[in-house]
Amino acid sequence: MKPLLQVDRLVTDIGATRVVDGVSFHVAAGETYALLGESGCGKSMTALSLMRLLPDGGRIASGAMRLGETDIRALAERDMRRVRGGRMAMIFQEPMLALNPVVKVGAQIGEALALHRRVGGRAGRDAARELLDAVGVPDAARRLDAYPFELSGGLRQRIMIAMALAGEPELLIADEPTTALDVTIQAQVLDLLRRLRVERRMGMLLITHDLGVVAENADRVGVMYAGELVEEGRRDDYFSAPQHPYSRMLFEALPRPGEGGRLATIAGQVPRLDGSLAGCRFAPRCPFAVARCRTEAPDWQEHAGLRVRCHLAGSLPQGRVPVPIPSLRAVASPQPLLEVEGLKVHFPVRRGLIQRTVGHVRAVDDVALSIHAGRTLALVGESGCGKTTVGKALLRLIEPTAGRVALAGEAVSASNAASLRRQAQMVFQDPFSSLNPRMRVADILLEGMDALGVGAAAERRDAVERLLRQVGLPDDAGARYPHAFSGGQRQRIAIARALAVSPRLVVCDEPTSALDVSVQAQILNLLKDLQDELGLAYLFITHNLAVVDYLAHDVAVMYLGRIVEQGPAGALLRTPRHPYAQALVSAVPHIGPTPRPAIMRLEGDQPSPLAPPGGCHFHPRCPHAGAACRVRYPEPTVLGGGHWVRCHWVAGTL
Repeated sequence: MKPLLQVDRLVTDIGATRVVDGVSFHVAAGETYALLGESGCGKSMTALSLMRLLPDGGRIASGAMRLGETDIRALAERDMRRVRGGRMAMIFQEPMLALNPVVKVGAQIGEALALHRRVGGRAGRDAARELLDAVGVPDAARRLDAYPFELSGGLRQRIMIAMALAGEPELLIADEPTTALDVTIQAQVLDLLRRLRVERRMGMLLITHDLGVVAENADRVGVMYAGELVEEGRRDDYFSAPQHPYSRMLFEALPRPGEGGRLATIAGQVPRLDGSLAGCRFAPRCPFAVARCRTEAPDWQEHAGLRVRCHLAGSLPQGRVPVPIPSLRAVASPQPLLEVEGLKVHFPVRRGLIQRTVGHVRAVDDVALSIHAGRTLALVGESGCGKTTVGKALLRLIEPTAGRVALAGEAVSASNAASLRRQAQMVFQDPFSSLNPRMRVADILLEGMDALGVGAAAERRDAVERLLRQVGLPDDAGARYPHAFSGGQRQRIAIARALAVSPRLVVCDEPTSALDVSVQAQILNLLKDLQDELGLAYLFITHNLAVVDYLAHDVAVMYLGRIVEQGPAGALLRTPRHPYAQALVSAVPHIGPTPRPAIMRLEGDQPSPLAPPGGCHFHPRCPHAGAACRVRYPEPTVLGGGHWVRCHWVAGTL
């Protein structure tokens, strides 16, 4: 039986750069084939080659691509338009960029229906609504008249899936379909894709750098590195005993539950592909490389059910890659460094000619927390729950509506905000957006010191060199601009900027959300080292619970502007008590020999903070909600050991 998709020795160039180099694989009907690897390895370019959507300067230099009996390379562009979106469709990585912001959702889906199924008018609108129903969009009829910017990230991703399904494709290409989505939304989207694949017997090409997503969704796995496939085989064989050193080091870089040791990292970066590459392309970063690896490119070998491109396949030492563990001092602090009580941030909603206030968005509504020096408090929850607003309000980047914030025992107010800047800094989610592209790195680091008068001019210059070394950047980094660095290096620059004024508290807002697992490991190791060396306190805002388990001492779970459960990280993540916290923990992708417990499905979307539900805000989505939940907000129930929860069901007061 012929495969649905057959790719044979595909070579794609962009200018002088060979971004895909001799890649071969196949996908059967009803099968999910996962392309795994770091950013820059050529995964997305492989997908864009299949769709013939390469950027300017890109061309398919050689190789064959067949969809069933159709030679994709040989098609005229007019014929390719019928295949693209019809027989073969793609879910792009960032739906907000892929969807037209000024065209309503219904019209965008209708365009695909008219092109590929010749359905329009009332029938087209009905078909679009049925597609939204099929992908689980609530209130589908109303969403057809919404613009993309009016929808959450999870809903936009579902709209993208609905558009991809409009042409009833035989093959679906999903390019990082869950990057930066909350774990609950990620679980819903992946469950939807699995269901649709079975119902429609679609083939699926899943492109990702998330090993957990691969473990739960793929039938077969192909690992890409520097434009080449380096390992391929069945999912179970791959996860039981990966053979290539690159694969092994990706697994070693994963944070493991209950382990606080140092994470393995992969030294260096994916090599540039615009020159001649001799030998194995992974050799400069491989801890097992021998002289032959640097001069002779390896051929494919068969080991343990896997095809692998490595001279040392089958002879690598068993066990984990050794990781040096530095001697770090513990930091003890009897009094909290940061104390927050009754914090509220309400944004007025104004309408009409005179902009009259007609309501308030209760982004943060009565939050209390504390952090000791040398400890990390993780603030977790779905997008839109108020996590980032809490972090910005603490630093007075947003003026709080009410509440008390004290740093080192001193109440923070508008009058002493300047002194706060010396003691508390923030690392933002997207370093490229938060770093000035027109300033050199040294000037970026000096800016805060100059503004706050930290040290003399000569001392500041010396401090820049020390900071660059401290965060593991090269000595010449200060003379370069942010665009010259990788994503992980830019995040290091953002961390160095935060440390430049010697703060005691650092607010980290999703600092690893879009990073490859290997780069994430580098950043997490750096944050831990700096905390032990400098006694820093971290407020770590994230939706990645695997990172929370590795880095945090305490966890606070936030829902619709309020903290619903808080306690030590180990206790809360192993035995969460609030139904919402249980849903978050159950949705984390699982890697391991034991099956994951059943995912708790949350019904509907998070309500609007403009009009939160009465009683417990979570009750419209809670499987245990009773009469009391609809009437009054629950008081804290103390569980012991610093662990408490706000839930009538846990308290037994339903």
